[in-house]
Amino acid sequence: MSICKQLRFKSKLEIIGINPFVFIPDKVLDCIFKQSDKNKGPIPVCGTINTVQYKQTLLRYSGAWRLYINTAMLKNSPKRIGEKLDITIAFDPSDRTIKPHPGLLKELDDNPLAKIKFNSLPASRQNEIIRYISSLKTEKSVARNITRAIDFLSGRGRFAGRDKL
Repeated sequence: MSICKQLRFKSKLEIIGINPFVFIPDKVLDCIFKQSDKNKGPIPVCGTINTVQYKQTLLRYSGAWRLYINTAMLKNSPKRIGEKLDITIAFDPSDRTIKPHPGLLKELDDNPLAKIKFNSLPASRQNEIIRYISSLKTEKSVARNITRAIDFLSGRGRFAGRDKL
């Protein structure tokens, strides 16, 4: 694997739908592809935006590679469209795996139908459920949302803004 240093570029903040993003210059992309040893699928990256550190995933959408900018990366990003940003970026090889909450694992073991449904989901959808439950702050909200997730996987109710799997 070829290693490149953090790459610096300036780019104008744009928006597609409700999502702020910047285009990545071709030279920078080429180096990221070399660092990651891939040029397809999501690519984990890290760097800075206006000196604030971030971790994000580089995505290709409608034929163009984009770095989506959320409000954790850039305060008030949706209100800053058109602003020129100073960005550094590099491939991030660190492990980003989030372990499922033990309560979710127990409930999946106790409910075979939900477990079969969960295991049949694409990895991205499984991670969405795991990440959502892992981000909750209180055990009460974790327990409530694990119940909602199991109900959703069993074909009853909604979970995380979804009606269907």
